[in-house]
Amino acid sequence: MEVTKKKKFKMPHIYVILFSLSAIAAIATYFIPAGQYERIPGPAGRETIDANSFQMVDSTPVGLMDFMLAFPRGLLSAGEIVFFTFIIGGMFMVLRKTGIIEISVDKLSRKFASKSIWLIPILMSVFAIVSSLIGVPELSLVYIPVILPLMIMLGYDSMVAAAIALCGTAIGYTAGILTPANTGIGQQVANIELFSGAPYRVVILIVSVIAGALYTMYYAKKVRKNPNLSYVYEEDLDKRNLYQKNEEVSALQMNRRQKLASIAALVFFGILIYGVLELKWFMVEMSALFIFMGIVVGLIAGLSSMQISEGFNEGFRDVLVGAIIVGVARSISVVLEDGNIMDTIVHYLEGVVGGFPPVLAAVGMYFVQLLLNFIIPSGSGQALVTMPIMAPLADIIGVTRQTAVLAFQLGDGFSHILYPTSGYFMAALALAGVAWQKWIRFFFPLFLIFASLSVIYLVIAQLVQWTG
Repeated sequence: MEVTKKKKFKMPHIYVILFSLSAIAAIATYFIPAGQYERIPGPAGRETIDANSFQMVDSTPVGLMDFMLAFPRGLLSAGEIVFFTFIIGGMFMVLRKTGIIEISVDKLSRKFASKSIWLIPILMSVFAIVSSLIGVPELSLVYIPVILPLMIMLGYDSMVAAAIALCGTAIGYTAGILTPANTGIGQQVANIELFSGAPYRVVILIVSVIAGALYTMYYAKKVRKNPNLSYVYEEDLDKRNLYQKNEEVSALQMNRRQKLASIAALVFFGILIYGVLELKWFMVEMSALFIFMGIVVGLIAGLSSMQISEGFNEGFRDVLVGAIIVGVARSISVVLEDGNIMDTIVHYLEGVVGGFPPVLAAVGMYFVQLLLNFIIPSGSGQALVTMPIMAPLADIIGVTRQTAVLAFQLGDGFSHILYPTSGYFMAALALAGVAWQKWIRFFFPLFLIFASLSVIYLVIAQLVQWTG
């Protein structure tokens, strides 16, 4: 008798998921009333909303042609991130061709061979602190190509490398001790002292890093003991062959040109840090720096112009899918904006919170921000849209404004590395070679831990009437 095997559920391709979400958004424009807030000048010259100006407008449902155009328009809208993803992928491929990454990783892997597990909390803490002070979680795009070969050589996998960079930067950005883009703007809009409440944010940073590091270490230990348990085992086969460490082979050594190239690379990274901190550089400026970094470091190391050019091309190909995903994901926001229902969704979600007791209202604010981050993945953008409503609402229902800002930060921050609408996050996964579906399998339990901690942080803040 022939036995029919039950088909196992397989997660659809990320293109299918994003296309479906865009289609749902387009259909929603036919059923959700169109509405708008009036835009007015906000902090630091940014545009914010007038909380009392919401009004219904004529419905503008998204038709078939507009829906089709949403995808190329999404790519154009996300052009900065798409371009940055290509450039950083190309630049690091050139650095790999010089040999300096392979040699540096070989030295580090030999040095930390017996205590490699401790690199996870150390690196995650460093990335979290940097992100908490200056923001720019997009720097995870720089970290991943650097630590990926190291994690592979130490017996871990691409998922561990992605987790260290993404969780570290997301935790720091969420805690936001001195982060301008979320804490700064949120507090300015709420009209409370800039960067007040820092001690409690430090506690949030420490507790969250411990949770993220312990979770990642648990997974990493399993993978090192049995590589078949890796969520990205098949995807990492080529990487393991490329970065396989042989203890019997003597340590790799740099020649004179490679040493000079390494010094040049460090100088460029120093310029990057200065540019981000002092000159407020973002993706366009960093992309320009990385183009010249690849060229200069490649030439110093002895690569020909042809080798450098082909190195960029190889890097572009490696991150192609992730770069396109960034633009496709942006199509969801394009559809919601064209249909004039984004403001309506914000208006009704904020209205739900007003009927709760203060402690539950604080938690309710968190879940509202969590939902809204799917359609407004920009931290500063979300602050400028939601905080003009949340701040006065907090006064009415007995929630401190400081707690309302924290609810925004917690709802916005951790979900940046969950939702496929987050551009830099999808680009980072592309650089790591980790599919979003595989990442969700790894990260979702940790996200539930972060969500539970977020609720606890908010309940404590409201119970002590935290004002800073």
